[in-house]
Amino acid sequence: MSSAPANGNSSIGHQKKPRGVEEKAMVETGSSGVCVIFDLDGTLTKARQPASVETLDLIKELREKKKIAVAIVSGSDESKIIEQLRFKSSQDFRAFDFVFCENGCVAYEEGRLVEKLSIAAEIGEERLKEVINFCLRYIADLDIPIKRGTFVEYRNGLLNISPIGRDCTLSERLAFFELDKRYGYRKKMKSVLEENFSKYSLCFSIGGQISIDCYPEGWDKRMCLRHLESRFEKLYFFGDQTHQGGNDYEIFSDPRTDGRSVKNPEETFQILRQLFFSS
Repeated sequence: MSSAPANGNSSIGHQKKPRGVEEKAMVETGSSGVCVIFDLDGTLTKARQPASVETLDLIKELREKKKIAVAIVSGSDESKIIEQLRFKSSQDFRAFDFVFCENGCVAYEEGRLVEKLSIAAEIGEERLKEVINFCLRYIADLDIPIKRGTFVEYRNGLLNISPIGRDCTLSERLAFFELDKRYGYRKKMKSVLEENFSKYSLCFSIGGQISIDCYPEGWDKRMCLRHLESRFEKLYFFGDQTHQGGNDYEIFSDPRTDGRSVKNPEETFQILRQLFFSS
């Protein structure tokens, strides 16, 4: 795996020519030759919380005033992203140049669906069922203070596995996150899953505060770069789970991106202002 590139040293070249009329809006927005890619939870928003007005205003400024293209890549499905961005439907994704749901397995460009991949089709129903059954048995035997519901959530491109269950409240989520930092519930479960299912070329990464993502090898957040690398001279990435084993690590450390590790949305905004609004 490639090591993280030095930040901020690459020069920005001229804008590449659009490949077709359908790219016109994106090219106008990204005429600086730059695209900034954001993780969502913990980077643009607080975990599972709606985007602030400040966030959406800053995105608008990047696109309209600085002519910088903006993309989101998240492990969440489109319904959760719509909710967090305060949108009504996927048509509102037009507020961004690109929205990549489920690590990029479901891709939107200017509000239009352009790609949709399936983990079930990729690995087969029998193997998928084997992974789900294993996770449910493991969680059933796991001794943690509370459990709720939706321990395994099927998405198009991945499985989202949560020891506490995705139905937990915000306060329960935060309490589990603190316990997980102390006792490493997800880290241990991730290790067990890797031992049992590496034979199927499946990858497991810790994401957000309560879950583990399971996806086919290569289906991490770098998937989105297939849609971007030939169109822009410079790609920035901002994420909070950039440590090895986190679900931002692969794209953060990819030599095609200038990776920025942040702790919260406030730090994201601070770095954006330094990079693009300081002069």
